[in-house]
Amino acid sequence: MRLIKFPVLIVVALLAMVSCSTEKDSNKFEKKNRNILWYDATANFQRFSHKDSITYYLELSKKVGFTDVVVDIKPITGEVLYNSSIAPQMIEWNGYQKDTTWDMLEWFIKEGKRLGLTVHASANVFVAGHNYFDRGVVYEDSSKKHWQTISYLADGMKPITEQKHKYSAMLNPALKDVQDYELSILKEFVSKYPKLDGIILDRVRYDGIEADFSDASRELFEDYIGEKVNRFPEDIFSYNEQGKRVEGPLYKKWLEWRAKVIHDFFAEVKRELKAINPALIFGDYTGAWYSTYYEVGVNWASKTYDPSQDYDWATPDYKNYGYAEMLDLFTTGCYFYEVTKEEVKQTERYKAARTEAGMDDKIDTTYSVEGSAELSMKLTKGVTPVYAGLYVEQYKGNKQQFVDAIKMCRKISDGVMIFDIVHVINYGWWDALEAGLKEEL
Repeated sequence: MRLIKFPVLIVVALLAMVSCSTEKDSNKFEKKNRNILWYDATANFQRFSHKDSITYYLELSKKVGFTDVVVDIKPITGEVLYNSSIAPQMIEWNGYQKDTTWDMLEWFIKEGKRLGLTVHASANVFVAGHNYFDRGVVYEDSSKKHWQTISYLADGMKPITEQKHKYSAMLNPALKDVQDYELSILKEFVSKYPKLDGIILDRVRYDGIEADFSDASRELFEDYIGEKVNRFPEDIFSYNEQGKRVEGPLYKKWLEWRAKVIHDFFAEVKRELKAINPALIFGDYTGAWYSTYYEVGVNWASKTYDPSQDYDWATPDYKNYGYAEMLDLFTTGCYFYEVTKEEVKQTERYKAARTEAGMDDKIDTTYSVEGSAELSMKLTKGVTPVYAGLYVEQYKGNKQQFVDAIKMCRKISDGVMIFDIVHVINYGWWDALEAGLKEEL
């Protein structure tokens, strides 16, 4: 009887394996040769308040070689571009009031599907105000004002809404109320648009190394390490007479805890959104400058990469809070003018302003499109598709440099992400996009 049953069991097992493999492959996100174009909310607010305009630019995007578009539905004010029962709806921007009798995103999805485009939505998560206009949730909802991040600066503690050189009024990601609120918006949104292909999260991070030093963050950190911090914030870091940071004894542990905050939030969001729509493409955007991205509390690498082997700011446990494995799609900003590593070696001064969160002024080959894309691929270790991103504004006045940058992204990573369509429109660079996206590498 055993001799008879054994082959039968093998056949059954093999059939099960084939079935599982087929099911897995049918749900697998096709990563190769994707070219992604971002549609910012406020920069294009009036333009995409008209159906014919949406259709026109989607058709043009498809024509020049894009496969995916990302529609921003939650800008930094914390308002949303659809009818929500949770967040305030943005119906006016820069003096223009939109027609709310039709749904912008529904039209994007409908027309995108017609054209064979993959349509993602993007949401700015841990931010709820625009400091240049004193507008947004933390400005207009008194019950949420205390959610804004408190920065520890050389001249003391300061709420971010009082730092007018920063346009994003960032929140404290560690607060449970903040996490619950932002998650509720994302869940409502995904439930509302079941035909949406994907969602790409943005600003799932701290404002900077100075954030957040509120009493709440201190208490949560103390819970994490299991002891009281005797000298806060000096045990994290202090400032010398020149205004430079001096690391305290708990500095690295603080960085580790912040990375855990962001990691755990990602895990919860993915679990909740996939429960609503298992087919949803779950994505993220971060900057590619990993060597300093710890400053915003983010470890976007694979868990199998140990940054403590390469960087002195990382603890041995920092690797546990890498979240690349959670992502179906990862867009990373290779926001540098210099395309090749060789260009960096031949320069003494970078040619485009470095204003993104966590960036520094160093001259390093990873601060090029080629170098940063290579680093992103290396640290994610193939666990998620990587789309190297470009900021169009950085190439103003040099179209060929932009074309070369696009081709480099395609060569090194799984495709390219372009931010933002408004710059392409302003410069009339559709021919440059087509050349970069379609020319042989």
